[in-house]
Amino acid sequence: MITLTKEDGPADLDGVTHLSIGVSWDPTAGSSGGVLGRLRRTTGTDLDLIAIAMQGGDPVRLAGLDSLDPMGNGSLVHSGDNQSGRGDGDDETVTVEFARIPPNITSIVFIAAAYKKGSSFQKARNISFKVYDATGGSSQQVADIWPSLLTQDNGCAVAKAMRVGGSWKLEVINVTGKIKQGDEHALMRFAASK
Repeated sequence: MITLTKEDGPADLDGVTHLSIGVSWDPTAGSSGGVLGRLRRTTGTDLDLIAIAMQGGDPVRLAGLDSLDPMGNGSLVHSGDNQSGRGDGDDETVTVEFARIPPNITSIVFIAAAYKKGSSFQKARNISFKVYDATGGSSQQVADIWPSLLTQDNGCAVAKAMRVGGSWKLEVINVTGKIKQGDEHALMRFAASK
């Protein structure tokens, strides 16, 4: 297992036909104890994993929130919205089948966001991204991406899968920024800037 960083540069995905990115987080009570702290731990915090398919610099499809199969052909599929962060394993996952991605799509940007009103990175702990090679029907974790927790922002562009000729590469971005909560256009502008 390796931990991918920005400094590693783009990783070749030769031989990988299906790639999955999973995000997990632990809900936290923050500094609150007592009843309020227990309530926050029970309800958790809602982070979202969102994949945005890009055509050059333009966002054209979004997987996540309430769009689970934006291409309509199973090439970019979101697992669904986990609104609490509770449970073991990945809270949300996006799977890409590269051979079925339309040729006009040049990259896919993976974003973690406290997108919904009232959600916050500060109410989540131990945010991690796992990279899986899902070629052949079984998922094997091949890498981790650990973003910095020192941010007041509510969006993190985690990684980008880029088409390079006839193959794909995966690059860690790990850049945070502010996204207006509940604003899909702001989310897409954030992706386009990465």
